[in-house]
Amino acid sequence: MTQALKRTIKKSGASLYSIEAATGVAKASLIRFMRGDQSLRLDMADRLALHFNLRLTGGFQKKGKC
Repeated sequence: MTQALKRTIKKSGASLYSIEAATGVAKASLIRFMRGDQSLRLDMADRLALHFNLRLTGGFQKKGKC
């Protein structure tokens, strides 16, 4: 999911300021995320995914018992 978000942000050509305005995810958080210095909280990733019309699909494997 991290790589998909990074690729989408880069390909969008949108400024981080405009993404912040549209999603409420702080520009500083986006900068740290794009540099790989920080992960995004799930709510932030969800807002970005909704903004860019991304969906999570399969690919996850359950390890061990819950």
